[in-house]
Amino acid sequence: MPEFSHSVWYAPLFALIPMIPLLPLLAAGWIGLSYAYEGNRGESGEKITARVALGASLLSLICLLLLDLYALLTGHAPGQVHIAEWLNSGDYQINISFTLDALGLSMATLVATISLITLRFSVNYLHREAGFQRFFMILCLFMSAMLLIVMSGSAVMAFIGWELAGVSSYLLIGYSLDRPTATNNATRAFVTNRIGDAGFILAIFLALTWIGDVEWPGILSGVSGMSTLTAELLAFGFLLAALVKSAQVPFSPWIARALEGPTPSSAVFYGSLMVHAGVFLVIRLQPVFEQTPLMMIFLIIFGATTALYGYLSGLVQTDVKSMLIFSTIAQVGLMFVECGLGLFDLAAWHLAAHAIWRAYQFLSSPAHMHLMSRPTRPVPAWLGRRRWLYTAAVNRFWLGSIGDWLLTRPTKKLAQDAQNFDDKVIIPLVGLPTQADAISSLAQWERHKGEHRALAEGDVGLGHGLAGKLMEGIASLLHWFEEHLVLKGGGEGLINMIQRVGGQLQKIEELLSHPRYLLLLIMATFAVII
Repeated sequence: MPEFSHSVWYAPLFALIPMIPLLPLLAAGWIGLSYAYEGNRGESGEKITARVALGASLLSLICLLLLDLYALLTGHAPGQVHIAEWLNSGDYQINISFTLDALGLSMATLVATISLITLRFSVNYLHREAGFQRFFMILCLFMSAMLLIVMSGSAVMAFIGWELAGVSSYLLIGYSLDRPTATNNATRAFVTNRIGDAGFILAIFLALTWIGDVEWPGILSGVSGMSTLTAELLAFGFLLAALVKSAQVPFSPWIARALEGPTPSSAVFYGSLMVHAGVFLVIRLQPVFEQTPLMMIFLIIFGATTALYGYLSGLVQTDVKSMLIFSTIAQVGLMFVECGLGLFDLAAWHLAAHAIWRAYQFLSSPAHMHLMSRPTRPVPAWLGRRRWLYTAAVNRFWLGSIGDWLLTRPTKKLAQDAQNFDDKVIIPLVGLPTQADAISSLAQWERHKGEHRALAEGDVGLGHGLAGKLMEGIASLLHWFEEHLVLKGGGEGLINMIQRVGGQLQKIEELLSHPRYLLLLIMATFAVII
């Protein structure tokens, strides 16, 4: 029980705490449901959408200010606040709790303030945009996620916020759904962040296994009794999550691609708030990293490398947002260096000051672009004389190309082989609709016997690589079996039945391809996880 439990302030404050991240989440849900039922669409629905989003954000900020006032009057923050038990299985127990110490309370107030300002800025900036309601819904979801990250009392609660922030980022990078560049960049950012999520999950698993607790106080106290190796493995999981979320080298390329989203989302996501989530996680786990000198060295190495990368790449950028984002990367790298040197308090102050200043710069960048009356400044003379370094900076040190060569291209080849196997073997067996015309060729079986004879001779498509050639041969054999034995043996009744089933499945697939149903499935997945 928190120390202030006997105060008359305790009961109302206890009720306010869970409402802080919940209010923006409820606003996001209301905006989405209202839009789905055509209650706030078009320009006429902008006013009510903005009022709901701003009202929820303002109420969250007021609740935090009341908690700040209480902390000032009593001389101490609420601390660890237990709300309810979420899961209890054997030796494992996970609670719904919040850590409102000086770090958590100050960071939550900062998040709520910057989010409210960004929402107010967006009301005019996105006026008459086709995705106005969608933008405000996602921005409210993001605010709820960030508040959950900085207020969470356990690693599991923080991870839920971590994932909600990632989904919000993905949806806003791909805000322009009709632009392939935006959707591709959203996918790349989303996939890159899954690497960090794997590290976070690993750390949660290790904490449960070795410490038996995922509450932040339990982890911070339990690490003192661990061996150096086990503490390093635990810290490594959290460090990997922090490096990816804060776009540190070698994971930096995703954040430059993330600028495809609208300017307000760039400001609140990658300029001031989400990019600092990794630094906040490291500061929160200060005793864990201080217990592991190797991880402290890693913080210095990755942070210094990223600071140099961001500085050099920023010198050759020709647009405002790109210059700001590389400057942001460099500053966040310096924060990791400060943590690695043991200056965690300095890193926290640096984080807060940089978040405020960078949010202002990003929100002002559209106005600066209109006010510019001269060409972009040339690169420094010392950099221009070193052509090799200049070329490397222009190409952003080829980090994106290296990632494509090592990960993206082999993954695409493997996916293409798997897709060919799916289209040519699995789907024809079950009669599902595909782009390979499995169902349509069945429906036209009598009218296109010539085409089917060609397919029966083995012309089912080209494979890629050894796996592709093997799949191609299997597909040819199974197609011949289907053509000569299954369909002809079943007669017209079998063909008609497959046509009907395939038609219904095609309708279901078309419905699920709509963005609103995809968003519904994503939210349902999180509901199941929670």
